Amino acid sequence: MRFVTVTEVAADLDRVWAVQVDVEGWPEWAPSVRSVRRLEPGPLTLGSSARLEQPGLRPAVWRVTEFDPPRRLVWESAAPGVRSRGEHRLTSLPDGRVRVELALAQTGPLAALVGLLAGRVFRRYLRQEADGLRRRCERG
Repeated sequence: MRFVTVTEVAADLDRVWAVQVDVEGWPEWAPSVRSVRRLEPGPLTLGSSARLEQPGLRPAVWRVTEFDPPRRLVWESAAPGVRSRGEHRLTSLPDGRVRVELALAQTGPLAALVGLLAGRVFRRYLRQEADGLRRRCERG
């Protein structure tokens, strides 16, 4: 199962990237994120991990598996029967805005069932995160 949302942000790429990788700040602008706790000190980078709590979902530890500043952050989390992959892709547009694509991909023997039961929540959370990121970055 794969869920995707896209938005465009009227801010420069470095600003959007800085807000995106400040994962502990996500609860300030994303209603789909209750809390984020980094599991090691320092800036987010390849191999970094964080514990996320989201309303209605089990807490999960996410580990960064791909990191290409300022364009791509991918992290993964595993639960019994399902592996989740969160993709955050930023693309500079000719007019100075940034295209943001957020995706959640799930694999494993229970992925289809989880997608069926929670797909509506996943879509709503991705939309809330994209909209929150846009609002946060467009504020002075």
